[in-house]
Amino acid sequence: MSNRAVKVDYLARVEGEGSLLVRMKDGSVSDVKFRIFEPPRFFEAFLRGRKYSEAPDITARICGICPIAYQMSSVHAMEYAFGVKVGGQLRELRRLLYCGEWIESHALHIYMLHAPDFLGYDDAIQLAVDHPDAVRRGLRLKKAGNDLVAVLAGREIHPINVRVGGFYKLPRRRDFDEILEKLKRARDEAYETVLWTATLPFPDFEYDYEFVALSHPDEYPFNEGKIVSNKGLTIDVREYELVFHERHVPYSNALQSTIKSPRPAEQQTSTTDGRGAYLTGPLARYNLNFEKLSPLAKKAAEEAKAKPPILNPFKSITVRAVEALYACDEAIRIIENYEPPAEAAVRYEVRPGFGFGCTEAPRGILYHRYLIGADGLIKDAKIVPPTAQNQRMIETDLRNFVTSNIQMSKQDLTLRCEQLVRNYDPCISCATHFLKLDISEETVT
Repeated sequence: MSNRAVKVDYLARVEGEGSLLVRMKDGSVSDVKFRIFEPPRFFEAFLRGRKYSEAPDITARICGICPIAYQMSSVHAMEYAFGVKVGGQLRELRRLLYCGEWIESHALHIYMLHAPDFLGYDDAIQLAVDHPDAVRRGLRLKKAGNDLVAVLAGREIHPINVRVGGFYKLPRRRDFDEILEKLKRARDEAYETVLWTATLPFPDFEYDYEFVALSHPDEYPFNEGKIVSNKGLTIDVREYELVFHERHVPYSNALQSTIKSPRPAEQQTSTTDGRGAYLTGPLARYNLNFEKLSPLAKKAAEEAKAKPPILNPFKSITVRAVEALYACDEAIRIIENYEPPAEAAVRYEVRPGFGFGCTEAPRGILYHRYLIGADGLIKDAKIVPPTAQNQRMIETDLRNFVTSNIQMSKQDLTLRCEQLVRNYDPCISCATHFLKLDISEETVT
């Protein structure tokens, strides 16, 4: 038996610590493992016994890139438990805050983390040498998102102005004057970004995914809607755990999510993968909700020849650009129509019960479930982030891609596998460290 191995010591353009193993035997893929070995941080455990009102600020510390998503899923869950309905301008402000997070997160991923893969650079610093205008555009776009979050939520990272029922402090109309002009410039640059990403060289790879995302009857989803898929799934958020299942695999410290089989009788359908893999994130949102984008975002997508269906995961970079453009457009609409509400938060009474919340983080649906006691303390908590849900699909993508390109050179195959993982913009424990890649081939003689 002869062995051949390709090893990459680190992949610097993902968040968190993990590794990847692809084994090939007799010309076919025999094993794929997406390992997450960073120690678990037990956020669900130390939420227990804390006051319900602390959840938005505690969960915001899970991620420095998408703290709004964690805050919003937590407040929606608490509001479900207490029977609170937030509407009008308070609801609009929540969408506005989500716009800021999408803009900064998508800009970071497109220009700093993913574009170097397509253009043959190791990182954004090297990319900036030959493409300085593109990198500057990305930085300006990201700053517009950060500034919007800071204006509305108190600061750019781990914001502090979100609470159950609304906000602690309301912005005045004049607080948005400066950021409105920045967003108008950012909207133009986001449009350029859509067209720029469409010129990138995309590998020839498609898959019949089961896309899972929120869907709202009237708007592109941020905070509310049913959980749906292109394979016939339609459920309320409170039914999430009846359909989706987390399981431990021995090679990963992060739980993997799958779609249960069988599903409820009225929604039984074959999944894209016998093991229940599904995809959440921009590609899923886009394919399921394209018609709810703004006219400008749809125009850019059409000009970039990026209308759905899009089944190539490498094209998710263009989808993120369209979503960033939409977020700029939506933010401008909300600010131009903003009238400060009478109160910063809806009044409510604390009551015991379960709370369920699910919102669209930049990387996909983020589910929270809490059990609240009569004393207002959290008795139990469950948080399912997007990357945990995408782990199985990442493995499936790798298996299929390597199978289709098994004759590719070690170097090229390694680079493509790294890039394929980055298609998902994985947040591995929400901290940027490295991912090790080990592709080995075994030949039986």
